[in-house]
Amino acid sequence: MKKALYRFCLTPVLALALLAGLAGTAQAHPHVWVVVKSVIVFDKGGRVTHIRHSWTFDEMYSAFAIQGLGGRGRDLQKDLDELASVNVKQLAESEFFTFVRAAGQRQEFGAPRNASITLDDKKLATLHFDVPLKKPAAANKAFVLQVFDPGYFVAFEFEKGESVTMTGAPKGCSLRKVTPAPLSDADMLKLQQVSGTDVSPGVNFGMKLSTRVFVACP
Repeated sequence: MKKALYRFCLTPVLALALLAGLAGTAQAHPHVWVVVKSVIVFDKGGRVTHIRHSWTFDEMYSAFAIQGLGGRGRDLQKDLDELASVNVKQLAESEFFTFVRAAGQRQEFGAPRNASITLDDKKLATLHFDVPLKKPAAANKAFVLQVFDPGYFVAFEFEKGESVTMTGAPKGCSLRKVTPAPLSDADMLKLQQVSGTDVSPGVNFGMKLSTRVFVACP
């Protein structure tokens, strides 16, 4: 059981190790696909306190991650909750692949909370968890949120539509998403060159493909 608990740890090394044992593993970057929905949560003082994430994994990775859970009389949801709890703690090593800046300063995070995993009708697994900021941050000066894996072993993409929302935001706050520009020919070549290998196409390559979420409050 302990081995199964680490299936959702998405550090680049672990993502590759987990997928290497699967038949038909993708022979190009990225190796795992994650669709993201996020809620930016404010306190009564109008400051951002945490980001509430919901990450839905691709079909192949979901199947691998939940394989064997709930078997031999075990409670499936209990297994999923235990898996979620262990893995969000491990995600701290990669800072939850979450990047927040407020007034131009990179924000640090506290211990994750409220971790759980749900399965939809197609058995796609969604990991839910809260990422608290170590210190609540004002959003009246360039508050920016991004979710990405710098080495692009894992592809994070915000769900289409209202994939990022706010709760408790002061009156007058606005939110907009800015999608990344297409990759340059040089970057496309780098991606092709590492196809079929365990080599990253480059540091911060994932950032180039990351959507930026801007929040502006009065």
